[in-house]
This record gives sequence, C-alpha cells and structure tokens, in this order.
Amino acid sequence: MDTAFLDDLKIHVRIKLSALWATLMFCYIYGDYFGLYVPGKLTGIIAGNGPVGPVSQNTLVATAIMLAVPGIMVFLSLVLPPRLTRWLNIILAAVYIGIMTLTMPGAWSFYLLLGGLEIAIGLLTIWYAWTWPKRVHA
Repeated sequence: MDTAFLDDLKIHVRIKLSALWATLMFCYIYGDYFGLYVPGKLTGIIAGNGPVGPVSQNTLVATAIMLAVPGIMVFLSLVLPPRLTRWLNIILAAVYIGIMTLTMPGAWSFYLLLGGLEIAIGLLTIWYAWTWPKRVHA
C-alpha cells in the first residue's frame, strides 16, 4: 500500500483572490457569449438595445467598466498593498454579487447556473479576503 503523501504548497491568499477574479471573468464571458444564442437577442442588439436599455456611448462605457473591473482585479489582487487589496476584494465582490442578484430574475437556465457560480465565487472572494491571515510581529 502506498503511504506517500502528495507534495503540496501553501498558496498565498493573494494568488487565491487573483484566481477567483479570473474564474469570475470566465463565467462572465461565457454567460455573455451564450446569451447571444437566446432567440431574439441578436435582433435586439441590431436594433440598438443594450444590456441596460438603448445603446449609447455612456451605457457602453459603463458596461465596459463593469466588465473590466474583474479583469483588472486579477492583477491588482497581486500588487496592491495588503490592506487595500483586502478591502477592494471585499467591496467589489459584494458589488458583483449584487449585480448578479439583480440580473438573474427571469433569466435562462444557463445564466442562472453561471450567475449562481459567480455569486459563489464572490462569496469565496469575500471569505478569503476577510480571513486574510495576519502576521504576528515578534
């Protein structure tokens, strides 16, 4: 019987947070991509309907910011000072949980699945940031 244990290393909370934001981005991208297959969606897009009403420069800039933040958090979670990183992760994950909660009612099953995963990812992000290990100074 093999009694050897698999080698493992401790992954720093920064890397976990960065990976969670990257994972969130994949869910976002696939949700938006699959959404294009919903009957009538492309017709609405061609007619000028956007995610939050008629398409305008302002609505597209706001949507671009909303979609860019998780991607930027992949990097910022690794490089910002710990205290700022911790609070940005907690606050922004809560904001994105709120966004998903508001956009899920009446959605198709694939969106509900991905939205549920995004909420779980957001909750994990908050948990890891909230429980960030403290270093004891001797």
